[in-house]
Amino acid sequence: MLQLDQELKNNAYPGRGIVIGRSGDGNHAVIAYFIMGRSVNSRNRIFVTQGEGIRTQAFEPSKLVDPSLVIYAPVRVLGNDTIVTNGDQTDTIYKGLEKGQSFEQALRCREYEPDGPNYTPRISGLVHLENGGFDITMSILKSNDGDPDCCNRYTFAYDNPAPGEGRFIHTYMHDGNPLPSFQGEPKKVAVEGDIDSFALTLWENLNEENKVSLFVRFIDLTTGKYETRILNKNL
Repeated sequence: MLQLDQELKNNAYPGRGIVIGRSGDGNHAVIAYFIMGRSVNSRNRIFVTQGEGIRTQAFEPSKLVDPSLVIYAPVRVLGNDTIVTNGDQTDTIYKGLEKGQSFEQALRCREYEPDGPNYTPRISGLVHLENGGFDITMSILKSNDGDPDCCNRYTFAYDNPAPGEGRFIHTYMHDGNPLPSFQGEPKKVAVEGDIDSFALTLWENLNEENKVSLFVRFIDLTTGKYETRILNKNL
């Protein structure tokens, strides 16, 4: 099991990342989502609440160049399902679940982002609460090692996560030009502390120059009530 502080500290640019797991006391489903940026357009963002979820918003609207890949709702809630993604596929999954599709089926109509030569992967996660427990589904849609003619689709499902254990997936392996897509199964990571200490661990170990915003949510598995923390570099 990997330590999140070390994973983040030793990677200057993991891009956008999703962590989903179970708190150490076993009582909460834990969700985290962070965004980073190298361009002015990517860095000019904050997280704001929207309904039970969040959306990205331009910090300085006059500096917003192209909203297509930077303005979206990363987190939405539909009944017992919480969806978290790095793009507007949040809405695709939401609408698919409403129609009775599975998480994987809903994503069949989507591919990686059209931002060659990076072809940024679309990463997505779903937390489904049921009878005091929960399960996790995660997905990555990416180009075939930089070849846009093929979209590689991977879905990972984890039933009844163990206390103190989570899964971490991010868009890029590390900084580079072009940026190399994430490879392999979502990393098994330790989920430690309460919501504030967990959020602080993530925030303090994200690269200071590149980090933009962080969302963390702890969902009580007994009541379904949740606590949320949002940290924005632009304040």
